[in-house]
Amino acid sequence: MAGAQGSKSEAGGASLAPGLLGWNGPAGILRGAPGHALGRVSDVVRARVAHMVATEVAERRLFLWLPVFFGLGILAYFSSESEPGLAAPLAALVLMSGLAWKARRAGRMKSAATATAFAFVFAGFSAGALRTRTMSAPVLDHIRVAKVTAMIETVDDRYGGGRLLLRVGSIDGLEAGQVPGRIRVTIRNHAGLRAGMTIRATMRLVPPARPSEPGGYDFAREAFFQGIGAVGSVLSRVEQAPAFDAPLVARINAWIDRGRNDLTNRIASVIGGADGAVAAALVTGKRGLISEEATDTLRGAGIYHVVSISGLHMVLAAGLFLWTLRALFALMPSVALHYPVKKWAAGFAMLGALAYDVFAGSEVATERSLIMVVVMLGAVLVDRPALSMRNLAISALLVMAREPETIMGPSFQMSFGAVAAMIAMFERSGGDVAKTDMPQGFFVRMRRTVGIMLLTTFVAGFATGPFASFHFHRINPYSLIGNSLTLPLVEFVVMPAAVLGVAIEPFGLDAPVWTVMGWGISGMMELSRFVAALDGSTRYVTAFGGGALLLMSLALVWVTLWRTPIRYLGIVFVMAGLAVAARYRAPDLVTDATGRTLASRGAEARFEVMNGKGNAFAVSQWLLGDGDRRLPTAPGLAGTSRCDKLGCISTLIDGRTVALVLEPAALLEDCGRADVLVTRLRVAHICKGPELLLDGAHFATHGSTELRIAADGSLEARPSRRPEIDRPWSPRPVQAVAAPARRAEPTKGEETSPEAQERERDTDDDPGPFMPD
Repeated sequence: MAGAQGSKSEAGGASLAPGLLGWNGPAGILRGAPGHALGRVSDVVRARVAHMVATEVAERRLFLWLPVFFGLGILAYFSSESEPGLAAPLAALVLMSGLAWKARRAGRMKSAATATAFAFVFAGFSAGALRTRTMSAPVLDHIRVAKVTAMIETVDDRYGGGRLLLRVGSIDGLEAGQVPGRIRVTIRNHAGLRAGMTIRATMRLVPPARPSEPGGYDFAREAFFQGIGAVGSVLSRVEQAPAFDAPLVARINAWIDRGRNDLTNRIASVIGGADGAVAAALVTGKRGLISEEATDTLRGAGIYHVVSISGLHMVLAAGLFLWTLRALFALMPSVALHYPVKKWAAGFAMLGALAYDVFAGSEVATERSLIMVVVMLGAVLVDRPALSMRNLAISALLVMAREPETIMGPSFQMSFGAVAAMIAMFERSGGDVAKTDMPQGFFVRMRRTVGIMLLTTFVAGFATGPFASFHFHRINPYSLIGNSLTLPLVEFVVMPAAVLGVAIEPFGLDAPVWTVMGWGISGMMELSRFVAALDGSTRYVTAFGGGALLLMSLALVWVTLWRTPIRYLGIVFVMAGLAVAARYRAPDLVTDATGRTLASRGAEARFEVMNGKGNAFAVSQWLLGDGDRRLPTAPGLAGTSRCDKLGCISTLIDGRTVALVLEPAALLEDCGRADVLVTRLRVAHICKGPELLLDGAHFATHGSTELRIAADGSLEARPSRRPEIDRPWSPRPVQAVAAPARRAEPTKGEETSPEAQERERDTDDDPGPFMPD
């Protein structure tokens, strides 16, 4: 009997019992000889793990890991110090694909799976290399003030002026091969300017900015993949110029932008005020008119995601197209009864959703939602069920293949992370959460709806928390309350009105609909102000390293993609990520990429900012990364540091003297008394006194720099770029020969005047989307 029971117990190992690895306990295992106990435990654990892996394979869950390997290949590409060749990764891709095919035909499924994983890694690497080659275009080498002839591709209204994306025809003083394809400029008065016009004006142009801190937001890389080779401002009166032969894509973009702006202005004018700006952004994706106050309110309530066109918007748009065509066919029984009108309607809805995506600007969240909707509707066309997590995997693959650089940004990470977590939640429930085939009264149905909304908000917020903390250094603890109060208005008033308004706007009957939408927006904003005003609605988080984020991302992927208890091993990655984050040491001194502005940690262990007006954007990022909620314009930000027109002097937390030299006249005194001297002048050949000198030559090569005081009292420097780095968006600078003390000439990629520089993130990349869809 004992042997039979033992055999039964071992056979029962195929069942997935509760516990970390599906193991009920050691009682049955340890009945044998003590010397064999450990070996038997190991055998059972291995058997359980093998069974769970076999279960995942049988359920075709390994497919979900293909985007992960593809993404790892992209990360490997962006980690390269110099631009890799394309031949090697493509050859490796072909080789691994061949090995996978051969192993599969031979029945060696483990070998086939391994080769497939490597094939997708090399595919991701190749996608990154190919994307860089297709986007390669001239980038401005240094600051220029020149006459520019360009076609306006897009016009974005903003408080205090506008922003133009220009397709450049010519820049005086530059040969054709040196002219950037696109530039982005700000303008104070853009009245009368519309996309598609060809203009000529004097502009001040600078190269796209390097990161303002090591590991920080890299605007230069983002600009490169948008085809933007310079940014700046318009200095003169704008004149209309003769049209030139702009690319067809630019002309199409201009035509679309005119339509977006017309609808934006229509909605904003009917509703009026701040509510009109929010309503227009929700429909067209144009967020430039939203005031800082409204933005802070939406962020504080954790619902800024409602103005990021994504899942909710896309589903309603596709549903409108689907329902409209099916309703029309229903009026024709001879057609509806004899032809697959459901498939026709699904195809029509796919085209309508694609048109809406293009009209709304094709941002990452919009594209991801479009692809998921298209995959689901495509399943209708081929009479197959659409599995949600597989849809998400396909969506991720397509988005990364089209724009590999998006994996580096918060929009991609937060969007896919939140949706993966919500889908996994519904999978774990076995569908019980969303069941509607049971007797339900109105109040029961409403209670269930609210419960699902609360649960999905919590899950999405938990999943996106690490990304919000890493990229934005802030979280909104009350987003659960904010979403619970506002989303019923959004889903039952605002969004239906938005869809109806867009549908009837061509007939001129839309004004009453926008008015109703405005009522919903007004209620949403009032509730948001209530939540944002609660104490602690926004909490600031100190910076942590990319290694910690990678571990926490792996934990999220591990927990959401597996369905068997093996997913609990994700806790190991969570703990490792938290441990790595806790070991991160904040810098004791940080400079911008030009040596014009710095912050040093003073006696109160807070940053004291020197010449903060020189680079307010960098200062804001430093304060946020330090968990400091002060604004760059806050009084007393300089602390105990003393500044005049020649420079600044301060004291580090360990007593060292820090000097920021702005003018050559301050060199004689500060070179003799400062322990750390920072300047944008090239002075290494004449300033020998400081323990550490960061001058113009250093910043031209290394960019922004952080200093930390080591345990032995020495200073550890961490630059934002290493000299050996040579990528298209961050080329290796040409070394300058030492010369008499002077201002360093801006080099390619060097940050210049912040007034002319575009360094802000797109507002879509915001920590708000705790409930993105």
